[in-house]
Amino acid sequence: MEIRIEASDLPGRAFAPGPDFPAADNVHIGVQRRDRPGEWTGLHPGDAASASWTLEAVAVPTAPGTELEGPYLQNRLGGQFVFLSWVTVDAAGVTDMLRRAKLMFADVPQETFDEAVRGGRLTARLRLTTAEGRPLCGRVRPPLVTWSAETAETLRPR
Repeated sequence: MEIRIEASDLPGRAFAPGPDFPAADNVHIGVQRRDRPGEWTGLHPGDAASASWTLEAVAVPTAPGTELEGPYLQNRLGGQFVFLSWVTVDAAGVTDMLRRAKLMFADVPQETFDEAVRGGRLTARLRLTTAEGRPLCGRVRPPLVTWSAETAETLRPR
């Protein structure tokens, strides 16, 4: 199955320091690889019109319910999630993480999760800018993120 993340309203590439965010230049966002905090996929500049990622996952039945496994899906105390990492990129292409946003699968309505497992895709949609104009960080819960399921029929090319 796939996990699709569709993000809009990115905050920009540069930020002055604020009460909870350092000054930063050449800011990008990507999905952090599991157990590799310095490795990201799909880096998008912070001033892009939108950003999206499609992550491969496998649904695995477990005693408490279905879990998702994949190279970009985290599984720590408190549940399974995806990290969207805000990073700076220097002139040599070296990245340094600033902050992260956490998309928890526990926040997906159970009916939506089950339908996504059956249908083939779970989609998260969110804005990446806070009301203060900063990058969205921390645990992102509904209504800041909306979750939906798509079936194989809607995923087929037309």
